[in-house]
Amino acid sequence: MNLNKMIDHTVLNPDAKKEDILRICKEAKEFDFATVCINPYWIPVAKEALKGCEVGITTVIGFPLGANATETKVFETKKAIEDGADEIDMVLNVGALKSGDESSVLEDIRLVKEAAGEKVLKVILETCLLTKEEIVRASELAKEAGADFVKTSTGFSTGGATVEDVKKMRETVGEEMGVKASGGIRNFETANQMIEAGASRIGASKSIEIVKGSKE
Repeated sequence: MNLNKMIDHTVLNPDAKKEDILRICKEAKEFDFATVCINPYWIPVAKEALKGCEVGITTVIGFPLGANATETKVFETKKAIEDGADEIDMVLNVGALKSGDESSVLEDIRLVKEAAGEKVLKVILETCLLTKEEIVRASELAKEAGADFVKTSTGFSTGGATVEDVKKMRETVGEEMGVKASGGIRNFETANQMIEAGASRIGASKSIEIVKGSKE
């Protein structure tokens, strides 16, 4: 297991400055993380900072609520890829799912995946807002729509990743899809619990603490 390559080194807070983006890009290169995960505005900055290295760029779409029009999410996705994004983390339309409008949820994900093309698409379920049955159904819809990953959380709602939810997501999507655990993962012990539960990617702002903890 190459833990470093399982981590999306993340800065998504709204008051992040250019110097914060440059810092995480420098750290991501030093520790050889999978990607940096940033808001769309900062993609060109990260693209320049990461030139010539293997660290990718993940950005967020429909963030953090997921309630944007599908057309808006599609435009955001196309623009993000044009600017240099390698992976797309889109937020599920939680309200539509809870309203029983599964066809809208499915189409929302399907059209974003169509816009993303060969780029990796992760669907953020915001599991803290869902029942266990809704987590299963959301995971099934993401799989049916052609997404590459399901992801637990934005980190901006009422809770983050839990071992139980990660297990449920992994059981639902099988081995064909990735599972990203994010939200509240601040040390190696927690990250390792998520990986043992089935996570294949970790989203964290405390990435360096996590990898240093793995060596203790």
